[in-house]
Order: sequence, then C-alpha cells, then structure tokens
Amino acid sequence: MSVAVADHAIDEVPLVAASEAGPAPKRIVVAYGFWIFLLSDIVMFSALFAAYAVLKRATAGGPTGAELFNQVSVALETAFLLASSYTCGLMSLAIRSKRHVATYLGGAVTFVLGAAFLGLEIREFANMIAQGATPQRSAFLSAFFALVGCHGLHITGGLIWLIVMMAQVAVMGFRTRVQLRLMCFSLFWHTLDIIWVGIFSVVYLMAIAP
Repeated sequence: MSVAVADHAIDEVPLVAASEAGPAPKRIVVAYGFWIFLLSDIVMFSALFAAYAVLKRATAGGPTGAELFNQVSVALETAFLLASSYTCGLMSLAIRSKRHVATYLGGAVTFVLGAAFLGLEIREFANMIAQGATPQRSAFLSAFFALVGCHGLHITGGLIWLIVMMAQVAVMGFRTRVQLRLMCFSLFWHTLDIIWVGIFSVVYLMAIAP
C-alpha cells in the first residue's frame, strides 16, 4: 500500500512543477511564432521554385534565360545581398551589447546594400520588359517574374521594416520588445539571403549550364 502511495506522489510532482513554472518567456513565444511565419514563407517559395522548374523550358518560341540574363549584374546583386547579411549580423551583435552607434551603422550599411540589390533587380526587370520579355510572353517568363519578383517584394518590405526599427531604437532605445523585433528582422533578412542563393543557383546559373 505504501509503495502505491509513493508511486502516486512521484507521478504528481512533475505536474505540480509544470503548473508552477507558468507560461514560456515572451522571447521564446515571439521567436517560435516568427519561425512559423518564416516556414510558411519558405513553403510559398518552394511552390514558386517548383513552378519555375516545370516551366523553365516553356518559352513559347520567345527568349530564354541564357539570352536575357546579365550574369555580371546578377553577380553584383548576389555580392550586395551576401554583404548585407554580414552587416545585419554585425548589427545584431551591436544590439546585444546595446551600442547605439554600431547599431545605426550596421543598419545603415545593411539598408544601402539591400537598396543597391533592389535597384539592380528593378533595372534587370526594366531591361527585360523593354525587350518585350514580359510575364505574358511565355510561361517561363511568368514563372521567372513570379519567383524573382516575390523575393524582390520581400526585400522591399524588409527595407521598410529596417527603417521603422531604426526609428524605434532612436525613440525607445533597446527595450525588450524592440530587441525582439530586431531579432525577428534579422531572422527574416538572413532567410531572404538563403532564398536568393537558391534563386541564383536554380534560375541564373542553370540558365547558362550546357
């Protein structure tokens, strides 16, 4: 009888401890929720990658990627975005140590590099459209503009987000909620960088592959 009572008491201990622990810290909840958002975004891009892989040869007699893509411009875009990911990492380190000047500097350089990437991408789209290579021209171009354009829209949103966050740092300082938002921005920006590496490999490099 005493053994049964002891076993029952042991079973009850974890339940009491868990109930007294309370909810998870806000930092963990925010990070978990934002990771779910990023995963849903990755699923969307996966569908766009799959559509492009199926339609990349459906040119309908129109221009192909090898004829349209400027590899020098694409290489510059890639360099700008990879560098911006590095400066974003430096900004994150400055945020943890609560250094205002280093945070502003890292944010400013990240913004300039991201804007340079976006400017080159817009110029690429404008040149293609000027040649008549519009999304309506072929299924290949529709898939291309959908995939690369969606990434460009995310970059635009990220740049706007970065401006807002730098303003919040200036007004509110390094409060906990500001640091959480900056952490989420950093995750978002690095994810876009990874997605671009996939676009660079699947779209641009495979276009010139024999």
